[in-house]
Amino acid sequence: MSQVKTFLLLFVMAAILIGIGGLIGGANGALVAFIISLVINGVSYWFSDKIVLAMYRAKELPRSEYPRIYEVVEGLSQVINIPPPRVYMVPMEAPNAFATGRDPRHGVLCLTKGLLGSLDKEEIKGVISHELGHIKNRDTLIMTVAAAFASGIMMLANMARWGAIFGGSRGDRNSSNNVVVLIAISIIAPLAALLVQLAISRSREYDADAAGARMTGDPESLARALEDLSRFSRKVPAPVSPETAHLFIVSPLSMSAIANLFSTHPPLEERVKRLRSLK
Repeated sequence: MSQVKTFLLLFVMAAILIGIGGLIGGANGALVAFIISLVINGVSYWFSDKIVLAMYRAKELPRSEYPRIYEVVEGLSQVINIPPPRVYMVPMEAPNAFATGRDPRHGVLCLTKGLLGSLDKEEIKGVISHELGHIKNRDTLIMTVAAAFASGIMMLANMARWGAIFGGSRGDRNSSNNVVVLIAISIIAPLAALLVQLAISRSREYDADAAGARMTGDPESLARALEDLSRFSRKVPAPVSPETAHLFIVSPLSMSAIANLFSTHPPLEERVKRLRSLK
């Protein structure tokens, strides 16, 4: 069932991309968008981990400096019977974490510099267990592909905006109609990408929380970690694009009213409540 949902979501994202391409450039635009969707699918599948690692300038975590992290990762990986993922550090002061990779054999765990210096050992273990839950559940592929598609849709939306600006300089009726269509696309496209991310992310975060709690037998440490990460994220700005925000264990974006309304993460209070009910 999980694979069916994954392919369905991929189809929806490709359809959105092709639809936008068609509205912008007619049949030729739809064809170009179709080719882009195929490229995004292929590149995201084979190089998803490399794309995200390069985007956030992640470097492999030195085992000699962080032996305890590797002990936790390898121990928990053995518990859930997956190969230990590679471990990277993101040079970001905001405490957070995410996982990527197309399957458990190619899993990558990323911890930010701020996380390693902000949480205690048991909280870090809870965070690692959550991300290993994503890898075990094979969430990382669809989450990374969603980020790639959302970036593609945003790119087309920006093209539509510029098209509306320059198209508006012409005075004929067709030009006016095109401007209206392009402005509509520039507004709707980012929302469509965000709605797809919402469908992908919310239930998966609950599942990864539960998997992490079972892995360690200590849901309280993960609950505390989520609370601490949420508190730190409000204080320390994170240079994260909205298209990739759903990859992180807690939302790295400012929790304004609009951002909260379209958050790719479930309400943190509900996540903590569910974890503490597992005691």
